[in-house]
Amino acid sequence: MTLNVPNILTILRLLAAPAVAVMFLFFARPWADWFALVLFVGAALTDFVDGYLARAWKQESKFGAMLDPIADKAMVVIALLVITGFSGMNPWILLPATFIIFREVFVSGLREFLGATAGLLKVTQLAKWKTTAQMVGIALLFATGAFEHYLGMQTFGMDRQMRDNVLAGNIPDELGLVWKDWGMMLSWYLGITVLWLAAALTLLTGWDYFRKAMPYLRDA
Repeated sequence: MTLNVPNILTILRLLAAPAVAVMFLFFARPWADWFALVLFVGAALTDFVDGYLARAWKQESKFGAMLDPIADKAMVVIALLVITGFSGMNPWILLPATFIIFREVFVSGLREFLGATAGLLKVTQLAKWKTTAQMVGIALLFATGAFEHYLGMQTFGMDRQMRDNVLAGNIPDELGLVWKDWGMMLSWYLGITVLWLAAALTLLTGWDYFRKAMPYLRDA
């Protein structure tokens, strides 16, 4: 194992994954939301920096190739668990989060089963776009939670009746100020849209990997 700069950045990203959840144990909201947002975005940026530096400095290694996708998956899965919990099990978040986590577990199981032949499931360009969409969507949803609590409002965990009223245009007076904050509303809808896009790309890449693995899963 070589501890060069790209590998150190990958290790830091891996450690940042559980730290995002820990923020909500040691800090009250909105500070926990802001700290989690900054930590997640900073860690997500290292995903692009470490790969670029490894190629530019010719420091690519087996350790980095192994750890990089693990760090990405840990970041995404833990962040989705946190957001799902604080969203009040909102189906618009719960469903894409379920699809994403299911696919990550499924593909990891495929790679483990294939063992030495797992190299045929190399990361594709579409899979890289998938990871980017996941991280952008999660960052936007963290930002939504941070801004709404900063304003002293509560919409992120709306119950079903309140959400239906808002979507129908029947906005209660106490929520009026929240929905006038276009920045927060834009962050929420963009976050949901990008998260569903990420879920679609996640399922698509999962099917692609399964299709490539099928010849190795048939019995003689």
